[in-house]
Amino acid sequence: MGETTNFNDILKNNFLSNFMFGNLSVIDILLGLLTAFIVGAFIYFIYKVTYKGVLYSPSFNATLLVMTMITCLVIMTISTNVVLSLGMVGALSIVRFRTAIKDPLDIVFMFWAIAAGISSGAGLYFLTFVGACVIGGVLIILTRKKHADTMYLLVIHYSDDAADDVKRELQKLEHTLKSKIIRKNITEQTSELRLKIDNTAFMSRLNDIEGVHDVSLVQYNGDYAV
Repeated sequence: MGETTNFNDILKNNFLSNFMFGNLSVIDILLGLLTAFIVGAFIYFIYKVTYKGVLYSPSFNATLLVMTMITCLVIMTISTNVVLSLGMVGALSIVRFRTAIKDPLDIVFMFWAIAAGISSGAGLYFLTFVGACVIGGVLIILTRKKHADTMYLLVIHYSDDAADDVKRELQKLEHTLKSKIIRKNITEQTSELRLKIDNTAFMSRLNDIEGVHDVSLVQYNGDYAV
């Protein structure tokens, strides 16, 4: 008796032949990786130009470029072999990243690198380049926006004898008390200032007060002091 072929066998064979082992030429692989590298380098440049934090991390910026290429490689692997794709999804699901991202804008760059890697790995080269240009332009416009004023932290160390004079001088400034530490007869006071112009003449007046040991002014962006 001859073997009978039913619809399920045809569907299964068709699935295996078309999706189990896809074909990627060397040109497709090189174009995908080249596109990922170019866009990753563009992301590297935009991050370096638009970074407004305290400590610029070259290693994190380099990670964005490499992440774009790795994501492209992962997408090309998934697109060529459905078995590997299922195994890769399971493997990646157990990965946990515990590094804290302190600047929310860093998350934007990470998602941008991943999205660029996905689109380049899928062969959507035009979409990858257009998206990179648009997103890069938006980030440059938003980060170039100048604020009318700047936040500073004013740190003063003074003795008890200078407390009244320091308080009188600070009343002339738009300030908010952030912390006050008293060690015996020495007081460390930290205040938040909002200055619209770079006028620091008040520091000289505070420093001239008898009993003031030192006056420090540092730029403040809400999380870090510069």
